[in-house]
Amino acid sequence: MANYADAFARSIDDPDGFWLEAASAIDWMTPPTKALDDSAPPIYRWFPDGTLNTSSNALDRHVAAGRGDRDALIWDSAMVGEKRTYTYAQLLDEVSRFAGVLAGQGVSKGDRVIIYMPMIPEAAIAMLACARLGAVHSVVFGGFAAPELATRIDDAAPVAIVTASGGLEPGRTVEYLPMVRDALGLSEMAPSTVIVKDRPQVSGSATDFGWLDWDQQMATAEPADAVEVAATDPLYILYTSGTTGKPKGVVRDNGGHAVALAWSMRYVYDVSPEDVWWTASDVGWVVGHSYIVYGPLLLGATTVMYEGKPVGTPDAGAFWRVIAEHGVSALFTAPTAIRAIRKADPEAAELAKYDMSKFTTLFAAGERLDPDTFAWASAKLGVPVVDHWWQTETGWAIVANLRGLEPMPLKPGTATVPVPGFNVQVVDADGKQVAATAEGNIVVKLPLPPGTLAGLWQDEARFRSSYLQAFPGYYLTGDSGYIDEDGYVFVLGRSDDVINVAGHRLSTGSIEAVVAAHPDVAECAVIGIHDDLKGQRPSGYVVLKAGANISDDALRADLVKMVRDEIGAVATFRDVTVVQGLPKTRSGKILRKTMRQIVDGEEYSVPSTIEDKSVLDALVEQLGQE
Repeated sequence: MANYADAFARSIDDPDGFWLEAASAIDWMTPPTKALDDSAPPIYRWFPDGTLNTSSNALDRHVAAGRGDRDALIWDSAMVGEKRTYTYAQLLDEVSRFAGVLAGQGVSKGDRVIIYMPMIPEAAIAMLACARLGAVHSVVFGGFAAPELATRIDDAAPVAIVTASGGLEPGRTVEYLPMVRDALGLSEMAPSTVIVKDRPQVSGSATDFGWLDWDQQMATAEPADAVEVAATDPLYILYTSGTTGKPKGVVRDNGGHAVALAWSMRYVYDVSPEDVWWTASDVGWVVGHSYIVYGPLLLGATTVMYEGKPVGTPDAGAFWRVIAEHGVSALFTAPTAIRAIRKADPEAAELAKYDMSKFTTLFAAGERLDPDTFAWASAKLGVPVVDHWWQTETGWAIVANLRGLEPMPLKPGTATVPVPGFNVQVVDADGKQVAATAEGNIVVKLPLPPGTLAGLWQDEARFRSSYLQAFPGYYLTGDSGYIDEDGYVFVLGRSDDVINVAGHRLSTGSIEAVVAAHPDVAECAVIGIHDDLKGQRPSGYVVLKAGANISDDALRADLVKMVRDEIGAVATFRDVTVVQGLPKTRSGKILRKTMRQIVDGEEYSVPSTIEDKSVLDALVEQLGQE
């Protein structure tokens, strides 16, 4: 592969040649002769005449190449104190037999299957088994309430649901089966087939509800062969929140997805088939789809699946234990996990207990990696800390520091440069490109590269209106930011997090970056609240580091001065509230919109994605008293 500049230029100028070359990393049943189908813009398709099977590419071909004894999946559960390792040959056997179970229940190519499971190996096995049959899986985050599950059932119209008796959280268990029962009762498209993996730690079993038992079905299952599908056929549907209240079903195809993820493992992450790779996320999120299950297995590497938390299972050394025990070379996690570790163990005393000699890189995504967290992790770990930026819709990185192509100087506050295939630009409200360092709307010139969303499930009109109509010829990311003179992309936050203070547009992300740099601040959120005089004003909410000894007044004075010095008096930043915690989704995103509604006294609903409702309740009580 050429250097970054050449690779990027070729991906934009000759996408057909660039991606056909990348497609050689995949085993095709019918090799594509063309990469890009641009016959119906703004809708584009990749590898239109190719056929393949994603499950076969993730498993069978590695076994056929004599690598069946290589570790494919390591499951490490801090919740039950259990570890389990599957070689490629063993994982292929499990997946083939569960595909046989599904086929025995009438699941076939094109059918949808909902997977509602905790972080156990059977979740990945079920995903790969669906792919093996050409069925379309839709993983719903384990623990979503019954109404949320029901809306996804009705939209996807599945022929089967695969679930488990429950999930485990520190100090509690979450029983899934009553929620599945209630969701089926609420749904108009309820399937008759439900398959349950019993967990002894959680009460409830398949027999209690008259459903099928995973282990009993597997005991007599005949393995199923991989089914040939078109590259443009859907692999999965992943629902993401929509502004209308109805979730959006992001559709990923088979061919472009396989090509993009295999390419990204080598060139974005610099991972080889000999490496142990760990993504500390959940299979219910896009990160888990792309980089717990598909990406590392398509490459032939070893992937770690972890059931636990960064702190509290049992302590702030949990991540370092997993890295040391399994010889992990690279970790991908959310910045919020690193902030949680830092808050609990600011001096990284736990880190010293573990052998980190094989660890080479920390990757972060999911929310902006603030400069202070970047600096702390860099100093304590002594390895590159690499931010990158992407979305559920894109399926892989839009902007990154390509470690396997041409590692670039690391700058705090930026995800570095556009990944080949992503022609990232910043435009004003009229769609005109802005000058370097000028803030605006981040967009991507069409076509998007392989692996990005093929559309929304059975809703092309919403796909067009949500992403393609605001700036014709571009994909709307919904984020604001700027590109500096070196071509580095700075993502400042969602476009709706830009506030208007007395006619001046300010990014709350910019203010957050300043607040987060205070030595006593563990994490923070800045939101725009109503102001009778100025329209809006920024208000900061901060969580202090463990052991911090500073008064609220002193902290406020420090932060007001820092924001004034860095951004200017125009920010009118004066509101600072110290809180015990910030409400977040299970994927680590701070619920800024909900916080804004609370502060402004508006009606709000508790998001189904919330990680810990008690944190939100405490915030509501605290703010109600002030």
